[in-house]
Amino acid sequence: METLSASEILNLISFDRLPLVVIEVLVFWFGLSLLTRLAENLGERFTQHRLLLKKLQALVRFAGYVILGFLVPYTMLRGEGQDVIIPLFATLGFGLGFALKDLVASWMAGLLLIFDEPFQVGDRVSFGDYYGEVSAIGLRSVRLITLDDSLVTIPNSKFLTDAVSSGNAGALDMMVVVPFYVSASEDFERARRILYEVACTSVYVFLNKPVVTTISDQFLGERFCSVINVKAYVFDTRYEKAFVSDITERAKRAFRHEDIRTPDLAYRDLDIHGRDIPREAGMYP
Repeated sequence: METLSASEILNLISFDRLPLVVIEVLVFWFGLSLLTRLAENLGERFTQHRLLLKKLQALVRFAGYVILGFLVPYTMLRGEGQDVIIPLFATLGFGLGFALKDLVASWMAGLLLIFDEPFQVGDRVSFGDYYGEVSAIGLRSVRLITLDDSLVTIPNSKFLTDAVSSGNAGALDMMVVVPFYVSASEDFERARRILYEVACTSVYVFLNKPVVTTISDQFLGERFCSVINVKAYVFDTRYEKAFVSDITERAKRAFRHEDIRTPDLAYRDLDIHGRDIPREAGMYP
C-alpha cells in the first residue's frame, strides 16, 4: 500500500472544518458524561443490574473513542482526501506504532480486557499489593479504588503478564472468609456453632448461598490454637468490610458471654509453671 508524505497529508487537510471537529469532540464528551451519570444513577437505583450497567458503560466508552478517532480525521480531510483515509491511517499508525509502542500496547490490552473479561468493572480484584473495586477500564489503564478509598491506576498491559484475582467474577454477591482464633483447649464445637449463627444472622449475608465454617489447628506464638474460618457471601460486594466488622463484633461478645477464651486470654490464664488456672479463678472477664 502506497504511503503519503507529510506535505501531501497537509494538503489534504481542510482547516476551515476545525470548528466542526470541536463540536464533534464536545458532543462526544457531553454524551459520555451524560451516559456515565445515567449509568451510575441507574446502578444505584437497580442494584442487581449495577455491574451489567458498568460493563455496558465501558464498552460504549471504548466504541465511542474508536468512532471519534475515525470521525475527526474524516471530517478534517478534503473530499479527495477521504478516499485515501485508509492509507493515511496506515501511515500515521506506522509512525505512531514505533513512537508510542507502550501506549499502543496498553490500548490493545484494554481491548483484550474488555472482550476476554478476566474481570469486569465493579469486580473486587487483587493485583500485586493492591485490592479493591475496578472503577473503570480505560484505553490506557485500569482504575482501582482500594478499600481505604485510594485511587490506583494500573497500565492495561500489566494485566497481560501478571496474575490477577477476581473475588466476584461479574456477580454482585461475593464470598468473604473471616478467620477466628480460639484456644485449642476450648469447646471448638460450641465456638463453631456460635460463629455459624453469627454469620447467618448478619444483615449483610446472602443466604441464597451456603454459610460454611472450617476448623484447623495452628501454632500461634507459644501455643497451639484452633482457627475457625467463616465462609459466607455478602449480597453486595460493597458490604464486604461491613460484614467482617459486624460478625467480628458480635462473635467477640458471644465468646465473652459463653466464656470461650481466645489464645491471648488462655495464655494469660497460666500459673508460673505453665498450668491452666481453674476457670473460676482465672482472669477472663
